[in-house]
Amino acid sequence: MTDSKRRIAIGLMLLLYCFVLYLAFDFAFTALTMGDPRRYRVFDYRYHHSLIANFDGYDYWGNNRYRLFTNSLGFKDSAVREIAKVSPNRRILLIGDSFTEGIGLPFEQTFAGKLYSAGQNRKEKIEFLNAGVASYSPSIYFKKIQALLSDGFHFDEVVVFSDLSDVTDEASSYFCIDDDPKYRAYCDPADVKPPASKKSFVSSHLKITDAIGDWIEKKVDPPKPPSPLDPFRTEWLYPNPSATRYQPLGVEGGIARSVQNLTALADLLKKKMIPLTIVVYPWPAQLARDDRDNRQIQIWSKFCQNHCKGFVNLFPVFLAERDKAPNWYDRLFVPGDFHYSETGNEIIFRAMQDRLLRNATTN
Repeated sequence: MTDSKRRIAIGLMLLLYCFVLYLAFDFAFTALTMGDPRRYRVFDYRYHHSLIANFDGYDYWGNNRYRLFTNSLGFKDSAVREIAKVSPNRRILLIGDSFTEGIGLPFEQTFAGKLYSAGQNRKEKIEFLNAGVASYSPSIYFKKIQALLSDGFHFDEVVVFSDLSDVTDEASSYFCIDDDPKYRAYCDPADVKPPASKKSFVSSHLKITDAIGDWIEKKVDPPKPPSPLDPFRTEWLYPNPSATRYQPLGVEGGIARSVQNLTALADLLKKKMIPLTIVVYPWPAQLARDDRDNRQIQIWSKFCQNHCKGFVNLFPVFLAERDKAPNWYDRLFVPGDFHYSETGNEIIFRAMQDRLLRNATTN
């Protein structure tokens, strides 16, 4: 081998060696600093999935990394702490899906975290517990609260934050936990696990490499700005919804199952003399199309006439915020996403604090 070929070979070997070292560093850095969804999103045979109890680590949503704590019940919280079955103070349970969990944000920036902080700062303390987890729907709301009450936990009020995606989920998922035989017949044994992460190996284990790849991709092919008009999961509110998204029950079947499970929840709470409140809120697509009234609002406002202490419609609140400035999407939502930013969560907190804090003694 000539000297020039030897130098090229040595250079290539050094380059390969440095690349392997870089990958090893990237892998170790990611493992030490990024959350792993499999560690804290777990299956629960009673209500399909939950967060693991007493977790202290990190979660990530897209490229956003944030600290995550759960308490002894597996609820997102301000710190790892033990939750007593009975509290000396008033206790309000919040439940919903990823909007209520506050995915993508640390607890203190979510409306649940803000309510918890405000409740603890009162002379007569109120404890807010956040039972919300990504991809929950009425089947799980009922089964989870039923399990908590069966375990002896006491609550003075339950607030359900009903999401647009609830009907989609009830039409297509969680049949294995349903008590009704006609829904249980659709049970697929493969469904007994939490929602799987769709991240690739690179995005899950090589965060630096993934960030570099994203940067290059955006330079070569700049992304289009996120469209708040995307009808994702809002289709059931309007004519001619997608047929495939709502299988096997269809839109009307998803609505019927949603109502049936929330009726079961309302009946359970009534026996325990626990008031129920239902809250609805808009996605960006609805704000963009000036949606002031729709099936979701109509269904749950009518439902609450007979089953609830209160019904809260947050559409007017967010439409008013939309009208304040043309950059409403950037203020209210996480960029490129349909979940609320900290500002959006602050708006929900302000809208709910009068009902849940200042009028706390009124049932």
